[in-house]
Amino acid sequence: MAYAKNVDELLDLLSAQGEQAYFGEPVSVLEHCLQCAHFAERSHASPSTIAAALLHDVGHVLHGLPEDIAQHGVDGAHEEVAAAYLARLFGEDVTETVRLHVAAKRYLCATDPTYIAQLSPASMESLHIQGGPMSDEEVAAFEALPNAGTAVQLRRWDDEAKIPNLDVPGLAHYRPVLLRVAMTPAQ
Repeated sequence: MAYAKNVDELLDLLSAQGEQAYFGEPVSVLEHCLQCAHFAERSHASPSTIAAALLHDVGHVLHGLPEDIAQHGVDGAHEEVAAAYLARLFGEDVTETVRLHVAAKRYLCATDPTYIAQLSPASMESLHIQGGPMSDEEVAAFEALPNAGTAVQLRRWDDEAKIPNLDVPGLAHYRPVLLRVAMTPAQ
């Protein structure tokens, strides 16, 4: 069960590195990821969507850039870093949803007139360096992607998952979900 070892290494990474501050938000990266997964689970999302919710920001602990990168106009492309890293263990139902969660923010800013006003100051700051609201052409291209709808839902949980001291299940709770959706070495 090589994939079980890889899942455990992934959980260890989040546990060890996830306590760092979450880019200007009142929670750590780990708290944010756990809240996002909790909201997905509470919404009866599929196991792959719950996995994507838990893992969507793992790129923040992988890219090694400082918390204030957005203030310096740097986009760490954490969604691309995460998707590439997770591809060794998960299929596109997880990795593409993770990869698209930043595009989903840009999409919502372009298509939902009330959405942009709900963004936290840190999310507004990163929006600018991530390309701002999508153009009409980008909206059409995004909507055509197979995981676009799931990425939009993930984005909404992502925006909600910034509540200090919220009591949610820990990483061990999600291990069976990750094992369920992890690819076996033969895949």
